[in-house]
Amino acid sequence: MTNPAVFESVCARADAAAAAQQALARATGDTRNMLLLAIADALDAQADAIAEANAEDMDRARADGMDDGKLDRLLFDAERVRQSAQGVRHVAGLPDPIGEIVRGSTLPNGLRLNQVRVPLGVIGMIYEARPNVTVDVASLCLKSGNAAILRGGHAAERTNAATLRVIRATLEAHGFDPALVATVDDHGREGAAAMMEARGHIDVLVPRGGAGLIQTVVRNSKVPVIETGAGNVHIYVDRSADLEKAIPILLNAKTQRVGVCNAAEKLLVHRDVAEGFLPVAAQALANAQVAIRADETAYRIIDQAHIGNLDLSHADAEDWDTEYLALKIGVKVVDSCDEAIAHINAHSTGHTESIITEDYTVAETFTQRIDSAVVMVNASTRFTDGGVFGFGAELGISTQKMHARGPMGLREMTTTKWIGYGTGQVRA
Repeated sequence: MTNPAVFESVCARADAAAAAQQALARATGDTRNMLLLAIADALDAQADAIAEANAEDMDRARADGMDDGKLDRLLFDAERVRQSAQGVRHVAGLPDPIGEIVRGSTLPNGLRLNQVRVPLGVIGMIYEARPNVTVDVASLCLKSGNAAILRGGHAAERTNAATLRVIRATLEAHGFDPALVATVDDHGREGAAAMMEARGHIDVLVPRGGAGLIQTVVRNSKVPVIETGAGNVHIYVDRSADLEKAIPILLNAKTQRVGVCNAAEKLLVHRDVAEGFLPVAAQALANAQVAIRADETAYRIIDQAHIGNLDLSHADAEDWDTEYLALKIGVKVVDSCDEAIAHINAHSTGHTESIITEDYTVAETFTQRIDSAVVMVNASTRFTDGGVFGFGAELGISTQKMHARGPMGLREMTTTKWIGYGTGQVRA
């Protein structure tokens, strides 16, 4: 049961955020853009101070045995702070979603109807060792007229506190209530539990992290949840694939950043090209220190290649559903594109999948039948990212099918309402 004192505290912060949000929503788009530019400048000016706080979090995480993938996500050095500041400037330059007319019509009696975009209200965010998310969420919320209540996790506690000090001070300096971007980190896990109970105070809750965190929020929240997904991400190499093209795509997707949700975790290879492709792919993966968990056919082919310094082992049933977030990949040989599609739809988390093929018909079949938020053709899965998609930043990658799917930017942080303009009409 939620601690009553913590619940009361969290609800009070959410109510203060709601009051502040109403004032923000009335501000002009230019005013909100100027606020974001001021926050970006402040982050640049305080980058070293935020980085110092992050160094303390990093030292503690290493001492606690955090793995390399999570350490990479936790890192928020001065260069990454400045990159985040630049992302805030990008968000400021994007079109204002508030007030956008989605559709409209005029009834036969002259009543004019418009469906327009409006803010969601108070957005709660529960996330793990991802301090850049603090900046991303704050900038997207402020641009889209929303308030934010944040629970950033113990691992990034010092970094998030330093970052929020900068953001909240800038809000206050520009005449806005700092309650617009609040945190419950001082309440620890009880703060997160209270956020899940705060229906009527928080309008929507977004979990962003590992599968365990996401499922805990989905199962326990009384607040409506936008589910972001873990990334059990697949690459399928078809019989028609350009194999020289496939290797750099595979390496980029698997090794560029191993601790992110758009990193490839599984490789499926058509049987017709497996004998020629897998030894080359395994050698490239071995050079990058990637361990391979292979099915029987893939294991036999790779093992017979006698590749040095390769960590090769047999996959078990659990592997096909595991998001490794590490230098590890599952490899399976399939008899057809149909089998690849069936395997992916059975085991994917619905995040991102990619096909390597030179056959247009196969590509179209794959894109139509794969049930994931993003499908790539002859491209790395690492492109699934709000910044890369042109959103400036992202609230997360939604893997659900209601309201938003895929990278969530400004439009995904709005809802709509209908406005009717009449001249005295009454319904007969």
